[in-house]
Amino acid sequence: MNFLRKFIGTRDFYKQVLVLTVPIMIQNGITNFVNMLDNVMVGRIGTVEMTGVAVTNQLFFVFNLCIFGAVSGAGIFGAQFHGNGDTRGVRDTFRFKVLFCSLICLLGIGIFVFFGRELIDIYLRGEGNPEDAAASLEFAREYMNIMLIGLLPYTVVQCYSSTLRETGKSVPPMYAGIIAVVLNLVLNYILIFDHFGFKGLGVNGAAIATVVSRFAELLIISVWTYAHRSGNRFIIGAFKSIRIPRALIWQITLKGLPLMVNEALWASGMAVLNQCYSLRGLDVVAANNISQTFFNVFSVAFMAVGAGIGIIVGQNLGANEPEKAMDSARKLITFSLLVSIVVSLIYIFCAEFIPRLYNTTDAVKDLATKLMQISAAAMPLDAFANASYFTLRSGGKVFTTFIFDSCFVWVVSVPVAVLLSRCTGLPILPIYAICCSLSFIKDVIGFIFVKKGFWIKNLTNSK
Repeated sequence: MNFLRKFIGTRDFYKQVLVLTVPIMIQNGITNFVNMLDNVMVGRIGTVEMTGVAVTNQLFFVFNLCIFGAVSGAGIFGAQFHGNGDTRGVRDTFRFKVLFCSLICLLGIGIFVFFGRELIDIYLRGEGNPEDAAASLEFAREYMNIMLIGLLPYTVVQCYSSTLRETGKSVPPMYAGIIAVVLNLVLNYILIFDHFGFKGLGVNGAAIATVVSRFAELLIISVWTYAHRSGNRFIIGAFKSIRIPRALIWQITLKGLPLMVNEALWASGMAVLNQCYSLRGLDVVAANNISQTFFNVFSVAFMAVGAGIGIIVGQNLGANEPEKAMDSARKLITFSLLVSIVVSLIYIFCAEFIPRLYNTTDAVKDLATKLMQISAAAMPLDAFANASYFTLRSGGKVFTTFIFDSCFVWVVSVPVAVLLSRCTGLPILPIYAICCSLSFIKDVIGFIFVKKGFWIKNLTNSK
């Protein structure tokens, strides 16, 4: 019984967890669900169009993770400042996010403008019809050029949303996200196909809908935050100055910048893995796109718990409650693992029917089903690794998380994928299964790191 109490929390504990994570789960779930519908709608046009959009979104995934890493790195301090009752610290952290992430955004836009074609092309060199590859390249370029307009509002929204969550207000970002994705869905229906007198714009219509929805989300969340400034005191005077205490800049840079680099390296590692898979043909690109899209939908539950771990454990550390932080981490990791097991079983069953939604070949549909079932079987491994990562990150152990996350991808996962895809004749399914199973090694490392407890540290004491 005492053993179970170490890993299973009380009703009040789970109530606190659900109050925080359910809004995140709903927001991310709806976002990914609408992204899935967007993907299905583009997939209804044809395989070539879907492949072009999939490749572009793979590149934007790296950008999104860079922004996520930047706001998360600074967010370690935001959560602990809030736990310590330091409004000024939260405000300075928010200001840092906006300034730093805006610089990252401008850099990202520059890279996509000048090197977008070359980056897209590396995913279209596998087996298949050269004419299809050329057509996918053109669709991808058109889609990217429009999507670039939405990168800045997306970036600023992440700064607002992360800060609100760190201060315990996860519902407003959820509502803003819901409204934005519903708007995106409606505009997709109107602009992709011929509806309500509009000429169907195909992939360009999908990009326009996404950009409009991102501006709408920024408007909603910024207006709400300022309108409720008495409860969001960090926003008061946040834009009157760009001044940030040098000591805090140094602290965030020391602790947060490596986390951003970690996310960038991890995302780029995933991009390399997908490029390795693409060498097995254009059908693999299309099938992998379907698989990843729906994996994102089904993984929102354990991903939300991971985000909750970073916030709850971070607040425990900021309140100088190290034993409570360890206890919370242990129970939340267990909870995340149990949730992922249930979701993975549902995903395995649904994988038989999902590809039928797409207007693509039977070969792509069959391959997508098998890829989804493999990723579903590996989902508990991913959930444990994700929960361990957020636990380690909550205490600012940047070097440890760097080794655990991006170093693992580049030292283990990428070399294995490169070796299997370029030096063997193995088909895609065994290659994909082997690469997914490597997460077990990461889980062992995460278990050891979390159990040792060296990540338990209150960062706000050193400001």
